[in-house]
Amino acid sequence: MDDSPQVRTAHPVDRRPPLGKLAVFGFQHVLIMYTGCVTVPLVFGAAAGLSTSTIGLLINADLLVAGLITLIQSLGIGKVFGIRLPIVTGATFASVTPMILIAGEYGMQAVYGSMLAAGIFGLLIAVPFARLVRFFPPLVSGVVITVVGLSLIGVAAGLITGNDPEAADHASTTRLALAAGVVLFIVLFARFVRGFAGQIGVLIALVVGTLVAIPLDLTDFSGASGADWVGLAAPFHFGAPQFPPSAVISMCVVMLVIFTESTATMMAVGESTGRPVTDKDLARGLAADGLSGVLGGTMNAFMDTVFTQNVGLIRLTKVSSRYVTAVAGGMLVVLGLIPRLGELVAALPGPVVGAAGLVLFATVTMVGVNTLRRVDLDQGHNMTIAAVALGVGLLPEVSEGIYDDFPSWAQIVVGSGITSAAFAAFLLNLLFHHTSWSGEKPVPSEAVPGSPIAAATDVAAVPAQAGAVKASTTE
Repeated sequence: MDDSPQVRTAHPVDRRPPLGKLAVFGFQHVLIMYTGCVTVPLVFGAAAGLSTSTIGLLINADLLVAGLITLIQSLGIGKVFGIRLPIVTGATFASVTPMILIAGEYGMQAVYGSMLAAGIFGLLIAVPFARLVRFFPPLVSGVVITVVGLSLIGVAAGLITGNDPEAADHASTTRLALAAGVVLFIVLFARFVRGFAGQIGVLIALVVGTLVAIPLDLTDFSGASGADWVGLAAPFHFGAPQFPPSAVISMCVVMLVIFTESTATMMAVGESTGRPVTDKDLARGLAADGLSGVLGGTMNAFMDTVFTQNVGLIRLTKVSSRYVTAVAGGMLVVLGLIPRLGELVAALPGPVVGAAGLVLFATVTMVGVNTLRRVDLDQGHNMTIAAVALGVGLLPEVSEGIYDDFPSWAQIVVGSGITSAAFAAFLLNLLFHHTSWSGEKPVPSEAVPGSPIAAATDVAAVPAQAGAVKASTTE
């Protein structure tokens, strides 16, 4: 690593590890987010009745756009796009239900036309939405991040046990034992290994777990050999975009949901890396979210949001360089252009990916709890706000189908634990702290020069160990 004074004094977010470490750290981020990213086109494609080859096309486009937006968020484009923090983005599940409904009612041309319109809507409102950042103190962001972690643990459990209850090996002893071994491997690495090797413990666990899974007959790489080496669909593959008003409104609501999720997550990343997010930073980050809608609508992909499992990885590895996530973005672009490589990564066994996800999602949960620790819950109605928002957010996670009788547009908001918690915490904070008749002052954020949001008082640069990258993370 370059030991020049400029490098030594650079903020951990702006430090650039050596090329070899950049590649390994970046690949680790790709492995962590890949399954979640490709699951969206898989679920949507199956529900929309698309052919296998068409679903493959959507996966390629999904990875390409996710990589481009990750690059933009990490490196930035002028004063317009990109928050310039270590962020990895991917397709959001918030868009799946409305896309399925639109496809059934109007067809695929309307799906991508409404997405394109929602992307333009996102670009137009990014700046005004970012000015609402003062309404997202640690009381709000802490609840949202906690629910994000808790809601994703169920995804990890599904990968470990297998999502088909009728399958012969569903929740088998073999699958559970393999997952337990991966978790144990990660824990022991965290406890006893230092330096660079300790920072790639999750990656090593994925590789070792996959090798162990081969003789257990839990891997299937046949799809990789049958995939094309190079492939990318032309823009507007399904035809000229169409813009039915109800479809456009539905997707614009999804964009607002994405903005709500991204605001809380970006603020948490800013706190964790010791670079608090200003309203201008947030506006650039949200503009990149809007750009994902424009690119997704054009390239047959999906709208993107910040992937929290990668935020958990930053916290776990203590590597907070935005150049690492930029490399991950570049790798995603390559995977989007080379379907065979993408299929190879997708073939990682579920119990192995699920076990790694379990650790990372639980880490995200604890980051949310740690954020709430900075709030005086005994002051005024803070405890009530946190409790009600947490309960509302967990309802759809613990009681599947609870909102099935609601209109489809309402299910977009309340059917997701993350968005339910975000809206509940946001509205309750407004009610108790930002109304003239509430009787309470707004919840104060810890003072951070140049930022209106709370910052972790214990965040500091972590000294480099034995050639490891200097970094600073909590979330």
